[in-house]
Amino acid sequence: MVQVAVMGAGSWGTTVAKVFADAGNEVRLWARRAEVAEDVRDNHRNSAYLGDIELPAAMTGTTDPAEALNGAEIVVLGVPSQSLRENLQNWKDLIGPDASLVSLAKGIEHSSGLRMSQLISEVAEVPSERVAVLTGPNLAREVAQGQPAATVVACTDMDRAKLIQAAVAAPYFRPYTNTDVIGCEIAGTCKNVIALAAGIAAGMGFGDNTAATVITRGLAETTRLALEVGADARTLSGLAGMGDLVATCTSTLSRNRRFGEHLGKGETLEQAAASTKGQVAEGVVSSQSVQELAEKVGVEMPITDAVVGVCHEGADVQQVMMGLLGRSKKAE
Repeated sequence: MVQVAVMGAGSWGTTVAKVFADAGNEVRLWARRAEVAEDVRDNHRNSAYLGDIELPAAMTGTTDPAEALNGAEIVVLGVPSQSLRENLQNWKDLIGPDASLVSLAKGIEHSSGLRMSQLISEVAEVPSERVAVLTGPNLAREVAQGQPAATVVACTDMDRAKLIQAAVAAPYFRPYTNTDVIGCEIAGTCKNVIALAAGIAAGMGFGDNTAATVITRGLAETTRLALEVGADARTLSGLAGMGDLVATCTSTLSRNRRFGEHLGKGETLEQAAASTKGQVAEGVVSSQSVQELAEKVGVEMPITDAVVGVCHEGADVQQVMMGLLGRSKKAE
């Protein structure tokens, strides 16, 4: 049993906290809002994000970062990618000297171009081998319900990866280890962008052939980028790559896919956000960061470019889709 702090009480942060508790650990969940922390602590629920799903007694909620982080051997960072820097700057002095830091965020910081593990290492002033990434085909509600799922714990320090693996191994949740942090993070970031494209296609009324095309070609461009920045090709065909991509592009529980559907129906970003309870999908922000990285290293990513066009440049979805189909023919 280890002490675990989960910083961020959204649907995925709460779910990961539940998994650690179900695996036999004591877990403190930090919430920004008092009503969420009280709901977790007093009612064993996070009604705002997970409805009536019961949370374990080994979980408690707090709005006090010092209380959450006190004695924590594993610190799970579950806030969005673009707000992680500011939050971590406030928390870093409260984190134990040998605690493992686990990133849940899937994105690239827009202002710096850093992957989340790089950002964590820089801001918290810890060596990269203390930073791990949890990623894979993990839709929060299904995992919270105890449906069988697998995940990847990626860390350059395999011994640390194994410690986190053991701590998060619940009866319904099977973690695998990987040392390819770069590949896992690039895959996790890009899959949200590709899921937006899959959602746009669905919103336009296209069917399974189009979805399969978007997923397959999306994996191809993600792989090109990942390999160019130092990833292992095997990661892209595994849980963190293909597995996460398929789940996010096809599931009705995927926020990025749902958001894309609204865009595909002709809605603006503001209208799509209103239709998804005011939440902007992570891929909307990440798409520009991914595009900038791809341009920097000279990798062609036409689906990503299309998503950027729709989300940030006012491009018409019909013209963008036809533009993708009308690209020059070449060998696969």
